[in-house]
Amino acid sequence: MTTAVDTPKQPSSASPAATPGTTAGAATAPSRRVLDWRIRFGALSLIWGFSFLFIKVGTDGFAPLQVTLGRMVFGTAVLMGALLWKRERLPRGARTWGHIAVASFLLNALPFTLFAYAETTIPSALAGICNATTPLWSMLLSLTALSDDRPTRRKVAGLGVGFAGVLVVLGAWQGFSGQDPAGTAMALIASASYAVGWLYVRRTLAGRGDSNLSMAGAQLLLGTVQLVVATAFFTPLPTSFPLLPLLSVLALGALGTGVAFLLQYGLVAEVGPTTATMVTYFIPVIATAAGFLLLGEELGWNTPVGALVVLAGAALTQSRPRR
Repeated sequence: MTTAVDTPKQPSSASPAATPGTTAGAATAPSRRVLDWRIRFGALSLIWGFSFLFIKVGTDGFAPLQVTLGRMVFGTAVLMGALLWKRERLPRGARTWGHIAVASFLLNALPFTLFAYAETTIPSALAGICNATTPLWSMLLSLTALSDDRPTRRKVAGLGVGFAGVLVVLGAWQGFSGQDPAGTAMALIASASYAVGWLYVRRTLAGRGDSNLSMAGAQLLLGTVQLVVATAFFTPLPTSFPLLPLLSVLALGALGTGVAFLLQYGLVAEVGPTTATMVTYFIPVIATAAGFLLLGEELGWNTPVGALVVLAGAALTQSRPRR
């Protein structure tokens, strides 16, 4: 999950902001790192994989909109601190801020909220698997001529394989018994929102002179404002602040949205977007394991098998034939 968290997810001229979200800007030259990139890659995979567990625990004590707002507040705080530390400023220009506002809605406010509502009725493992369908939605957008990428037979095959995997996860042969249709639909729409947001960012914000960190800080800031308004209108103030859900929201925001973006920002600069975005394929595996081991979620054979099929399809949509 990136700020394109929870997500997301694909190589492009814009690099993703935490879970996934997405920002545009010029990547900085890699510098010496204290930790090897593989360690940071593993940490990023764990953080985003556990984000779905944090959402589930957070919604046990707070309304979904409150969980999302808390996530954005803590994530924004981390990025604002990083901006101050590096003495970078936020982007300028009304047009740029207008595009960032749309991006923050598509890549943060909307998908984060949908995932939070979805996990009130579906397992965190299923939400994590749905998150892995983002590359499939991106491929579908390219087929509908909304993208500049030309689909190949390999990519079209990946689209079919991926959505077949979704049907396996949901147990289509049983009439989707045991899964909440509304919750599953919200998780899938959230993943599709990441894909639409990616396309929007690539067309409107890619190639700007501002850094990824600056653009991401602005994106999370505007997303937080959007959620403050939505939460004030649709959710009453919480009457209590249970410790475990509160800590989960804190971890979801500070780690899953703030720190995760900084980790991926460094990975993209050091090893390139193609390698960095491979983290996408580890997220559903970790989310499924965390839900099963720590939350006691039921795990039928079709869940891990379907997840592997989804990942295989997603990998095909991102692969290129050898020359």
